[in-house]
Amino acid sequence: MAVTAQLVKELREMTGAGMMDCKKVLVETDGNIDKAVELLREKGIAKAEKKAGRVAAEGLVRTAFSADGKQAVVIEVNSETDFVAKNEDFQKYVEKLAELALASDAGDVEAFKGVKFDGDTTVEAAHTNMVATIGENLTIRRFEKKAEPGVVYTGYIHGNGKIGVLVGIKTEASADEIQVVGKDVAMQVASMSPKFLDESDVDADFIAEEKRILAEQVRQEGKPENMVDKIVEGKIKKELKEYCLVEQKFVKDNELTVKKYVEQAGKEIGKDMTVASFVRYEVGEGIEKKEDDFAAEVASMSAGK
Repeated sequence: MAVTAQLVKELREMTGAGMMDCKKVLVETDGNIDKAVELLREKGIAKAEKKAGRVAAEGLVRTAFSADGKQAVVIEVNSETDFVAKNEDFQKYVEKLAELALASDAGDVEAFKGVKFDGDTTVEAAHTNMVATIGENLTIRRFEKKAEPGVVYTGYIHGNGKIGVLVGIKTEASADEIQVVGKDVAMQVASMSPKFLDESDVDADFIAEEKRILAEQVRQEGKPENMVDKIVEGKIKKELKEYCLVEQKFVKDNELTVKKYVEQAGKEIGKDMTVASFVRYEVGEGIEKKEDDFAAEVASMSAGK
């Protein structure tokens, strides 16, 4: 029997398994969809994929760097529980994914799933196997690769992988020479969570919305209407110093801004340094976590008896 695209789609919808897995078992079973479902279950694929509906908001962030520091990647892989995030096999798996993302040309997660994980096994297949092994829904949520000419990268992992940061320093210095300053700036990003690199990086819509909010606050304080714009301008400048990384006060020395600290570090080794970019990933940010009501769950189970 011919394996049609419609048949593959039907099996995928029934089991949640990947398209290639569905096509493969349908070929093996000569298009018999019932036998194909059984085969997927035997392989542990259907069972693993059924977990995909569960919320995965825990997990790990990992980084990887080329030897010369001119390429870097940060990746987030989610699990359902923090317990799994502490699992050594899961940690090694995420570390390998980071290295693969660094070495590959994949521009997004979907493309990355087709990258070879080991031998002929793709990342997608390896991921399905890991789900079956771990027993929880796991999600390769996102990654970002950096490789800007003239920029050297370093980073910082906080809380055993809860927060991961990449920082790019534009300089002629080597990766070893920027390690200390780069890590200091990365720790700044982890702790202070800046929204932008500098004022030129600030989105115009963000500024407009902030000004609108601040103007309303000023009016509610009873300030004269002819003073509102001037007061708002002062407030927005103060806010941007908190939102923009290079304008923030350096956490290790409040007498300096991050920009000044990096400039001074460059002067000390005789090579100019400026912060060119940063990426901050925090596990589960933006994911709506399910809050279980344990007491209600126990009551419901008791009522069911």
